[in-house]
Amino acid sequence: MTVTIWHNPRCSKSRRALSLLEKNGVEPVVVEYLEEPPRMAELRELAEKLGKGPQDFIRKSEKLFKELELKGADDTTLFAAMAANPILIERPVVFANGKAVLGRPPEGVLEII
Repeated sequence: MTVTIWHNPRCSKSRRALSLLEKNGVEPVVVEYLEEPPRMAELRELAEKLGKGPQDFIRKSEKLFKELELKGADDTTLFAAMAANPILIERPVVFANGKAVLGRPPEGVLEII
């Protein structure tokens, strides 16, 4: 089983989720998504795997969200904003077994391993 984590090493929740995976014997593929931003197609896949819309995993509290006036924006606009500005993506995200889960709280990542 391959497990992948979209990780931000500066985020305490992301570090905690990574630690939990490792403590449970999982050596995930770590993608520092701020350095390797996902494309719109990958974000659409994420939404499908989560069973949620982009409004459910965009960081509304991020200053950039307000600056870009994304409140009430359509899905395509939100996906484009996240692809161009990955800091807007809620973190961490873990992929395994054809599914995805947000690590909010970090213990949630254990659901799919």
